[in-house]
Amino acid sequence: MQPTAKNPDPHHIFIDEVQGHQRRWLKVVQFTSSSTKAAGIMLAAAIVALIVANSPAFEPFEEFWHTHVVVGVGGFIGEMSLAHIINDIFMAVFFLLVGLEIKYEMTVGELTNIRQAALPIIAAVGGVLAPIVIYSLFNAGNPETSHGWGVPTATDIAFALGIMALLGNRVPNGVRVFLSTLAVADDIIAILVIAIFYGQSPSLMWLAVAAVILVVLVLLNRAHVYSLAPYMLIGCLLWFAVFMSGVHSTIAGVLLAFTIPTGSRVDLQKFMTWSGDRVREARDAYVETEPVVLQKGYMFTVTRLSSVARQVVPPATRLEHMLYPWVYFAVLPLFALTNADVSFLGGDVLAMVSSPVFFGVFFGLLLGKPIGIMLFSFLTVKLRIASLPDHVNWVHMLGAGILGGVGFTMAIFVANLAFPDAVLVADAKIGILSASLLAGVVGFLFLFMQAKAAERQGISYVSASLDEVVRQTAGEEAADRADNVVLGLGDEELVDDVREVLEAEGGVAEFVLHETARAMVDEAEAAEAEDVTGTRP
Repeated sequence: MQPTAKNPDPHHIFIDEVQGHQRRWLKVVQFTSSSTKAAGIMLAAAIVALIVANSPAFEPFEEFWHTHVVVGVGGFIGEMSLAHIINDIFMAVFFLLVGLEIKYEMTVGELTNIRQAALPIIAAVGGVLAPIVIYSLFNAGNPETSHGWGVPTATDIAFALGIMALLGNRVPNGVRVFLSTLAVADDIIAILVIAIFYGQSPSLMWLAVAAVILVVLVLLNRAHVYSLAPYMLIGCLLWFAVFMSGVHSTIAGVLLAFTIPTGSRVDLQKFMTWSGDRVREARDAYVETEPVVLQKGYMFTVTRLSSVARQVVPPATRLEHMLYPWVYFAVLPLFALTNADVSFLGGDVLAMVSSPVFFGVFFGLLLGKPIGIMLFSFLTVKLRIASLPDHVNWVHMLGAGILGGVGFTMAIFVANLAFPDAVLVADAKIGILSASLLAGVVGFLFLFMQAKAAERQGISYVSASLDEVVRQTAGEEAADRADNVVLGLGDEELVDDVREVLEAEGGVAEFVLHETARAMVDEAEAAEAEDVTGTRP
């Protein structure tokens, strides 16, 4: 049983005096692990930026973000505005996290089985090509704006998966996995587009320096260095070399991610035996009547056990868990606050929403994304390259394709790189914000209506997993709410069957729950609630 905010200590490990602290801490952990909450905070930051940009506070607001920070070391003096620190340094941390997520998917996730991943990967390619075609229809003849074709190609993984998480177990897990994998593949394409097409003319000298630093990082990996400190320190040097080369510095985050080890420095098979021996040693050394600080043998043993146990978790996993709350609850909201500032005051609004950049970006995201995703998905299925995920129909796929048109973070990032003219950047941002809003609402409604149709048939979808499985998709929140449903049926044979399926499927499986089974669960929960109520004084 996993700890929850309601039951923070299911195994009664902690003393009674800290149960309140545990409960509050788990609430913080659950909040900062929620893709829905992250998307909500990013949306709030974007709304604040829009309000401020269209108020008298805009000028001091803009001046603040253009405040320069000066750093000097010896004879070297560097300066950068706060806005550039966010876009060039903080966003490199975001790309580091994206790189870690991509590496996870390529190592043990959805991208390891090419046949299984073929559908979302091919769909992602379609979701990039179709927006390029639509944008080019509006801008191909204009050399000032034609370079912006990369703006409507990127899906915002945080917003898209946050919207998907709102649907809970009303949609099959296959839809979430499809959208998650598509967003990861989309990120890979976006990173390549930024690196190849939206950097300055590169300095060969600094590229060579970056290549040497990257080789050092790879050698660290090959030498089985599992401490994060050297990777982070040398990663800073890699960022500086890439920044000086003219290639956008955020690419350094992705390159660094691919050098961080995903394996454990501990032999897990031997650790099981060794840790069991240490637990028995600790049990034998423990004296209940003595203060713990006086029990030297017990303290020595548990300290050794704790030290080795921490090293069981791979460095890439440790770093990903460390970065996630900071990136999604600090870096991306700051990026939204500084980059969603479209001002309509003193400008020609009609000219903004009738410019070819606006049309290309707006229709590229809102129409190009779902058209490309659906067309390439349909061809992939019809050519028998891959099949639709279990329990997923074409309405589900259309809803996911429309959500692919939510392009907030990556699209704004590319717009800043693509257009030197602030007016064109503003036109692109209006197209991004309006298309992303519509895509999010329409995609959600499509999936919600399909969910209501399934609900009228008495069907819902339940994801279950083995306790040790860590979910990496947008289904985590839905699955957390559904973990105990099968156990609540009270059928021991069914629970055993579920366990067999979970082990055969790699630890995660989905079940279609019909109304009769759901009624049994409701009755079991009601009976349990009565028992609990009856035991209270």
